[in-house]
Amino acid sequence: MKILVIGGGNMGLTYARSFLRSHIVTEDNMVILEKSMKKAEELKKLEIGTVYGEPGNYIEGCDLIILAVKPQDINALFETISPFIGGQQVVMSIMAGVKMSTIADGLGIEKIIRAMPNLPAQIGTGMTVFSSSDAVTRIELVMVQNLLNSTGKTIYVEAEDAIDAATAISGSGPAYVFFFMQSLIESAIDMGFTQAQSELLTYQTFRGAVELFNKFDYTCEEWISKVSSRGGTTEAAFKSFSTDQISDHFKQGVNSALNRARELSQK
Repeated sequence: MKILVIGGGNMGLTYARSFLRSHIVTEDNMVILEKSMKKAEELKKLEIGTVYGEPGNYIEGCDLIILAVKPQDINALFETISPFIGGQQVVMSIMAGVKMSTIADGLGIEKIIRAMPNLPAQIGTGMTVFSSSDAVTRIELVMVQNLLNSTGKTIYVEAEDAIDAATAISGSGPAYVFFFMQSLIESAIDMGFTQAQSELLTYQTFRGAVELFNKFDYTCEEWISKVSSRGGTTEAAFKSFSTDQISDHFKQGVNSALNRARELSQK
């Protein structure tokens, strides 16, 4: 299997490295297309495959083509690569807000996979939700899922609309976690801890909580009850959260992300 990654940014580089590290593909069968000459030269030094700066006939020999460019660049991209795309190639897009129908029209193809990874994919702990057009075979889906699993966990969804929801949950989700971590760090500093102490307190608390959740079969509500005691400190905090409708405001924020994802898909 020969793979072409178009776009040598963070996610494009993440995929190339993950595929090679998991031995799913060899360096000889890994190809990267990066239009920035400076970036292309940097990628060549990493020895992660063959790097090109312009589209060419080499594209025709690739089994899977991954579109890892900015959504605003798609029209120019379609124009330059469409002459080299064949009907039997599978094209996977990780461009936020770009529908499969847009890719089908732009490239004149039927085998399309749309995926939404997130930032932790860079260290192999990502969450990717993906969907596909009807023309993609089951074997091709399994092949792509194996590739995506090298960057973390995956969920396949039948409805493409679910990709927008995934964008709001797992795509933007790491930023939500960092927001709460920063709030806890600032609270610790206000209480007299140093910056370093506050960061360690917060990091270890988040890490420990996630590992507990993964290790035992309890819901979040059950874990909250285990931490809380009647008349205690945790109960006091949650009474304040309830009074200020923190949960409702947070859900509103996530829904705002969903609405924006849907808006981008309509453009």
